[in-house]
Amino acid sequence: MSMGEIIVILIIAVLILGPDKLPDAAVKIAKFIKAIKRNIDDAKAGLEKEIRIKELQDEAKKYQDELSLSHENIRKKLSFEEFDTLKRDILDKTRVDLSLDGREMRPKESAEKSDV
Repeated sequence: MSMGEIIVILIIAVLILGPDKLPDAAVKIAKFIKAIKRNIDDAKAGLEKEIRIKELQDEAKKYQDELSLSHENIRKKLSFEEFDTLKRDILDKTRVDLSLDGREMRPKESAEKSDV
């Protein structure tokens, strides 16, 4: 608003309300505007809070998904390590005797049993 518009509004207010009621009306209008402004600020703060909560929830979901994926990868890695251990155990038990003493090449276990 320009200064001219404000002066016109004040002149109309003085004419309608009169000089006696104008100060009370100005105080009531100021309180009303202040209350509206406070309500708007509270609404803004509430919306910003809700937006921040949503962002935090999205971030928490992202970290939860990452942890879940890491947990799966660790379980898969452990499973592969367990598989390697099992494979090593099997290979250790069925090692082939590669001696060149003329016997047929058999796993050690069966070679030991036949010597008995």
